[in-house]
Amino acid sequence: MFDWLQHFADWLIYSLFGLTHGSKVGDALNFFVFDTIKIFILLGLVTFVMGIVNSYFPIDRVRNFLTKRNWYGLDYFLASFFGTITPFCSCSSVPLFIGFVKGGIPLGVTLAFLISSPLVDAVSVAMFIGMFGWKTTIVYVISGIVLSMIAGYILGKLNLEHLLTDWVKKILENKQIADEEFEAEKKTFFQRLPEIGKEALGIVKGVSLYILIGIAIGGLMHGFIPTGFFEEYISKENPFAVPIAVILGVPMYSNAAGVLPVMQVLVQKGIPLGTAIAFSMAVVGLSIPEGLLLKKVMSTKMLFIFFGVVTACIIISGYLFNLIL
Repeated sequence: MFDWLQHFADWLIYSLFGLTHGSKVGDALNFFVFDTIKIFILLGLVTFVMGIVNSYFPIDRVRNFLTKRNWYGLDYFLASFFGTITPFCSCSSVPLFIGFVKGGIPLGVTLAFLISSPLVDAVSVAMFIGMFGWKTTIVYVISGIVLSMIAGYILGKLNLEHLLTDWVKKILENKQIADEEFEAEKKTFFQRLPEIGKEALGIVKGVSLYILIGIAIGGLMHGFIPTGFFEEYISKENPFAVPIAVILGVPMYSNAAGVLPVMQVLVQKGIPLGTAIAFSMAVVGLSIPEGLLLKKVMSTKMLFIFFGVVTACIIISGYLFNLIL
């Protein structure tokens, strides 16, 4: 699919720039040029498509959709699914959390949404397709949804409502759930396109720096770190490789745009795909900034339980990935 792009990168680096094929600098720059162009092409396409989907499912309508119906247990799946198609970042965690719980959505379902949204979004899907192909992308998306459902279900069954902060409890005591349906925008598909395109462009511009930094780091690792360097510590033969990778990922902070190029090089250097995916999930889904924001609505005990359950689910998914892929 991208053979033409590889030929262009080879021509640019090895012919026009005159760098030697197989040299550290040449291979690093070749990786950077190829991956940068490929990722931005895919990101633009996927973000635009997801923008079309998201225009019909804004956050308020998702909340209303989940609140007004009895889903007989499917609410965890729907919340996790909607989390994958709606834009979300850690800075939105507190208002989303309050809005969902105040709207009458169970705590476990709310947490399933919050877990799935940063793990699987348009950026990660586009980058996964470009780096690992459709098969791995589909497995990743499905596993992200299932992981969010399971983690949300476990957290829901733990009955953690009493561990919410007093600030949240005070808000919930005074809540007023609106009965009216959210009115759908009376816009045709073609009337929506300009706004969708503008929003997609904004998303691409917003993550472009992270993509460039991530790919640059990946390029340096690709060109200068020898194959097998990481295998000594987190190889497939090490039964503790997955939890080690997850524990290393939790304190780090990045979004999908920054961590996935690094993950790609880890795989190329011999790290099992499941272990690398578990690492990236920990970096993206369990960031320290998000934890600090959630401290506004969760007590310390609840925050540790939340991180612990999600970490355990990511570790299990990492082992399953290694078995499947």
